[in-house]
Amino acid sequence: MAGALRVLLLGREKCFTRTLAFTKMTELLRTPVIPPAMIRSASTGTLEVKEPLNFWCGGRVKAKDVKNAEPVYEPATGRVLCQMVPCGAEEVDKAIQSAQSAFLKWRKMAGMQRARIMLEAARIIRERRDDIAKLEVINNGKSITEATVDIDIAWQSIEYYAGMAGTLAGQHVQLPGGAFAYTRREPLGVCVGIGAWNYPFQIAAWKSAPALACGNAMVFKPSPMTPVTAVVLAEIYAEAGVPEGLFNVVQGGAETGTLLCHHPLVAKVSFTGSVPTGKKIMEMASKGVKPVTLELGGKSPLIIFQDSDMENAVKGALMANFLSQGEVCCNGTRVFVQKEVLPKFLEEVVKRTKAIPVGDPLLDGTRMGALISKPHLERVLGFVAQAKKEGARVLCGGEPLVPADPKLQGGYFMSPCVLDNCRDDMTCVKEEIFGPVMSVLPFDTEEEVLQRANNTTFGLASGVFTRDITRAHRVAENLQAGTCFINNYNISPVEVPFGGYKMSGFGRENGQVTIEYYSQLKTVVVEMGDVDSLF
Repeated sequence: MAGALRVLLLGREKCFTRTLAFTKMTELLRTPVIPPAMIRSASTGTLEVKEPLNFWCGGRVKAKDVKNAEPVYEPATGRVLCQMVPCGAEEVDKAIQSAQSAFLKWRKMAGMQRARIMLEAARIIRERRDDIAKLEVINNGKSITEATVDIDIAWQSIEYYAGMAGTLAGQHVQLPGGAFAYTRREPLGVCVGIGAWNYPFQIAAWKSAPALACGNAMVFKPSPMTPVTAVVLAEIYAEAGVPEGLFNVVQGGAETGTLLCHHPLVAKVSFTGSVPTGKKIMEMASKGVKPVTLELGGKSPLIIFQDSDMENAVKGALMANFLSQGEVCCNGTRVFVQKEVLPKFLEEVVKRTKAIPVGDPLLDGTRMGALISKPHLERVLGFVAQAKKEGARVLCGGEPLVPADPKLQGGYFMSPCVLDNCRDDMTCVKEEIFGPVMSVLPFDTEEEVLQRANNTTFGLASGVFTRDITRAHRVAENLQAGTCFINNYNISPVEVPFGGYKMSGFGRENGQVTIEYYSQLKTVVVEMGDVDSLF
């Protein structure tokens, strides 16, 4: 691909002409990040995003076919924030060709060279953390307190994998007669990342950081509901000094995702989202025998034994259910409480759930913002209604909430909900709700609760609260999940692998092991003597 693109500077715009392939290129705009002063002065319901949301060949790219534009809503107000224009086949190809060209340069750089650039990207994110977090809140609806933590985790991820970039190495194996072999850990090529709407910026960083550390390029497709902040990450990588086109962003839904998965230059697909979509991506990737990483849904159990520190158990249950309005795949939404302490637990957890401040997500005092969309809010409320029909008792919440602030009255808010009198066969216990709904179930014995906890097609996360350290480790061993939290819940340090069992997916994000999912091993065998031939 080297030399295939000639750059022609035309006034303030850059147009690229490809000698053979492209007849007419999309207008390329060197649009800066949304001015920081505009972001800082913005309040809920005031920001309008007009800048292009695609990014390749080193700059933001204006969408080609605006007739297919879809409105993107601000969850806290229900107003239109911007327009998302899906990328078609030609645009997807340009983004991937741009990434392939950058990959050929990036892969030749020493790990320490890549590390320095990634550390600069992490530094820029730290410097602009508050502005990025504010954009995330406006687009996603979660509280500014949580969004700030998400941005911190993003730069920590990039910093962590920058530290690993210079350590990637192979193995030397001595063979008979002076011969030897060695292995090389090599990049895959152009990787595709497909993100979810609950952690837009953080997921983009989680996927791109190990990919880039290993020497790959990435084309990232955000969720069509949260298209705003991934392009900011692309600009930051470019500013930090990556080769032009190394991290590109294409907008779109299922059709754009299909084009990415089927493209012959794509070497790997990493997806975060629902089980049905994950299955489709796995099937599409199999056509080209492409490796995939799937981080899918969950219906995770949280087990609270009678000897638990009740204060911590209640706080853990709240963290396991109400972060990001309950829109977290690893949430512990099946809360099993030993019968002896069930009344005490319910009394305390209901009291604290009722006290959760719900409202304007940009206010520091808010602890729960708005759900992502009106259809999703209606879906979550539908689960609560179905639970009541099936015999569950609503102890608090589970209703639409209209804040007093007039500008929030079109937002997608609901009161956090605790359900009692639940059974294992109820819809609210079996299916992923992805909203602020906690289902509480009593249990008697450890053996019984383990059987019930594992009786699910999911296996993303789990948790146990107990003062008995032997039991804690025994339960963790027997829970069928990719993560088990002991006496805590929903902490995600970047040093620790994250991923699921069963239908919650496979592959891992974060931790050292993720390097294996973004690289491949080559064995080189060296003969130092004569060939011993049978012929």
